[in-house]
Amino acid sequence: MSARITLRRAMPEDADALARVFIASFGTLTFLPRLHTDDEHRAFISNMLSSEKEVVVAEQEGRAVGFVAMAERNFVEHLYVDPGRLGKGIGSALLEDAKRRMPAGFRLWVFQQNERARRFYENRGLTVVELTDGSGNEEKTPDALYEWRP
Repeated sequence: MSARITLRRAMPEDADALARVFIASFGTLTFLPRLHTDDEHRAFISNMLSSEKEVVVAEQEGRAVGFVAMAERNFVEHLYVDPGRLGKGIGSALLEDAKRRMPAGFRLWVFQQNERARRFYENRGLTVVELTDGSGNEEKTPDALYEWRP
């Protein structure tokens, strides 16, 4: 039996824990160039938590194991799960929370080579609306714009 997943609004003091999740998860995307140091990633997460974005953290046994960051205009900017906890319902819980918070629908970007994430989103009702050559993202890596509409 897996531990219960608790969702709550992220607070600035969650920055280190969420940065650990982000760094570990992003590190599994071995097809991406490494453009930032871990310290830069930590600063990025800290800035995200102090912005106007709505960030929800998933916890199990009092430990942050994932998060979703939602921006105005119905956009999911980030959804990351601790790589050691994949397949345990954390991403699904976070995505369902995003659907509840943005009932009119939303969009999000995924790297085309991130096949696991693409299957995850497609299996939960999101569809591809655009494929790019990556020229519009920092990594210059082809990505896909997904959309969820109720």
